[in-house]
Amino acid sequence: MSYAELSEEHRLFQKTVRDFVDKVIKPRAKEIDNAGEFPMWCVEELRKMGLMGVPYAEEWGGAGGDTLMYAIAIEEISRASGSIGLLTAAHVSLGTGPIYNFGTEEQKKKYLPGLCSGKVLGAFCLTEPQAGSDSGGTRTMAVQDGDDWVINGAKNWITNAGVAGVFIVTAVTDKGQGTDGISSFIVEKGTPGLKVGKKEDKLGLRGSETNPVFFEDVRVPASAMLGLRGKGFKQFMKTLDGGRISIGAMAVGLAQAAMEASLDYAQTREQFNRPIAAFQAIQFKLADMATEIAAARHLVYDSAVTKDAGGNFTRLSAMAKLFASEVAMRATTQAIQVFGGNGYSTEYPVERFFRDAKLCEIGEGTSEIQRLVIARELMKEYPVNR
Repeated sequence: MSYAELSEEHRLFQKTVRDFVDKVIKPRAKEIDNAGEFPMWCVEELRKMGLMGVPYAEEWGGAGGDTLMYAIAIEEISRASGSIGLLTAAHVSLGTGPIYNFGTEEQKKKYLPGLCSGKVLGAFCLTEPQAGSDSGGTRTMAVQDGDDWVINGAKNWITNAGVAGVFIVTAVTDKGQGTDGISSFIVEKGTPGLKVGKKEDKLGLRGSETNPVFFEDVRVPASAMLGLRGKGFKQFMKTLDGGRISIGAMAVGLAQAAMEASLDYAQTREQFNRPIAAFQAIQFKLADMATEIAAARHLVYDSAVTKDAGGNFTRLSAMAKLFASEVAMRATTQAIQVFGGNGYSTEYPVERFFRDAKLCEIGEGTSEIQRLVIARELMKEYPVNR
């Protein structure tokens, strides 16, 4: 879907978010990265704009938008700050989505108003020290004890963990059942035995909170189980399908920022008595950036529209995330090249875009995993004896 195909409502939304981002986030993006601290002030601003619950119904405190609006929002936010783009995406897609999609009516009433409004932040506890790409290899255990469940284990690389009020946690409830033995639980901040470890000192996205989370005899009631017993694996696979749209959008935003910075710089930086934009070598870099970004945006928007239409978007979202993240790396790399030595300096923003973009090739499924997902879906669609 191109910009020309956006409805008037989506265009207006895009402009509103862009104006907000340019006024509130972009001027402080470097400060956010340098400080390396979670910008709670920015969350409050996002909350006031209704951006912490864009795709969720107004009855639950959301903005009543759709997935395409959400993708547009993440793209525009990330164009200014990857850190803010990530913390928003992790909260909306991963921290809130599972309850919205799989929660009971009681769970929705209890948690969604706070999450969808952004008054409470959510975190998705899936990755473990021994279960990264192999998410089905979960070792965290939940043992039934009377009417309660007792959780023991450890998670790592959990975005928003240090500031979250609600944690979605995957754990093995039925040993020997493989992925059919994994269930999901809602664990509240302050529950005895729940401990958040030291914040990771990351290459990029330094304004977002990423921490290990430990569960030491964490006791939760039976009502804390999210959905049905043994359905946790299917839940988080569905959650990741949607989350990949937002990571794709984040990657597009970072790539767009790199291209815009390169365009500005190339037209003002002079060498050999003329702007470097006059040289074909630079023009080709800019042309490649623009072309690939347009293609990546199309994939992201198409996957969002397909999701909104109720179609199967597993392959599309994996393609969008894979292509957009690799486009972001190429665009930010070439942006540094356009800037030359200045691009290697923290005085200019392109080195930050480069550092932030790398996570897009890793988080919510590496590029290698995306290729496996795409190939698997293709073989389902085109069986040998069709």
